[in-house]
Amino acid sequence: MDLDTTPALLVDRDILDRNIARMAQSAASRGLSLRPHAKTHKCSEIGRRQLGAGARGLTVATVSEAEVFADEGFDDLFVAYPLWVDAARGARLRALADRVRLTVGIDSATGARQFVEHAGTAIGVLVEIDSGHHRTGVLPEQAGTVASAAREAGLDVRGVFTFPGHSYAPDAPDSAAREEADALAAAAASLRAAGIEPTVISGGSSPTAHLDVPTVATELRPGVYVFGDAQQLELGAVSESDIALTALATVVSARDEVIVLDAGSKVLGADRAAWATGYGRILGEPDARITALSEHHATVQWPEASTRPQLGDRVRVIPNHVCNAVNLADELITVSGDAVVERWKVAARGCNT
Repeated sequence: MDLDTTPALLVDRDILDRNIARMAQSAASRGLSLRPHAKTHKCSEIGRRQLGAGARGLTVATVSEAEVFADEGFDDLFVAYPLWVDAARGARLRALADRVRLTVGIDSATGARQFVEHAGTAIGVLVEIDSGHHRTGVLPEQAGTVASAAREAGLDVRGVFTFPGHSYAPDAPDSAAREEADALAAAAASLRAAGIEPTVISGGSSPTAHLDVPTVATELRPGVYVFGDAQQLELGAVSESDIALTALATVVSARDEVIVLDAGSKVLGADRAAWATGYGRILGEPDARITALSEHHATVQWPEASTRPQLGDRVRVIPNHVCNAVNLADELITVSGDAVVERWKVAARGCNT
């Protein structure tokens, strides 16, 4: 591969496009809208590919991510986060709402009133519910109370949303999907009991997105599916043939059954779930494991000394959590086979406000 330096993030364009098409077809076959989470790729070229495959809009995590994608011409954005809005952020939200169809998350009556005070009433909201992840969101049965307070404050309540983050554990996706379905049904009923008809019932995660669990959801918001990563691989949500993003790294040290690569935590990110068997995987070597990670070093236990790479060889690393790896990069280098095709800017890198 004709690249002068490592480490570098590579995206296999053919696998990327296949992943995008497959998720779009899966959602459409179940009558669900697709609103992919762009915090994974942070890249306008990939967002346009998702819309071209049928996505109705994009999900983002922050106001600054929304601003970047609005600047790139995306006109239907959902900030899936219970924002606490002050005067400065309210001004930014009002400016965004003048350019795009904007929806944001809330999960309290207090937050709704604060939102109206600083951002006005021209922006739609979804009430976040807790479907088992126990991070943010209200209990499903309380969704109607929050929605009523938001409506009384003048907001356009469009429905409910959740994130089944507890699907990120071994043997958990199926049960998490069923808990999510039950929670969304209860939340929708709570809104209807308050006299509010939910037009958007939004959920989904990459581990659960392909599961055909009966649900009242109208919309899915997976993100990692475009690339896959070592977590998804270990959960069985993807196979190695679905991995679109890898970090190209060079062997800088080698001894016995150990190699050290030039891609550390400042390239791969440092995430390691309690159940993960390492800090990442090596493409094409299912038994190799990254056993230690520091800022600029990845220590890899190789299955056999006789087959391990030599000094100067290059390998492709599958990051544990691809969202973090992308946020550390300035660009994604797209490839087809061993040929470099294009370089895509990570436009929303570092957009955390």
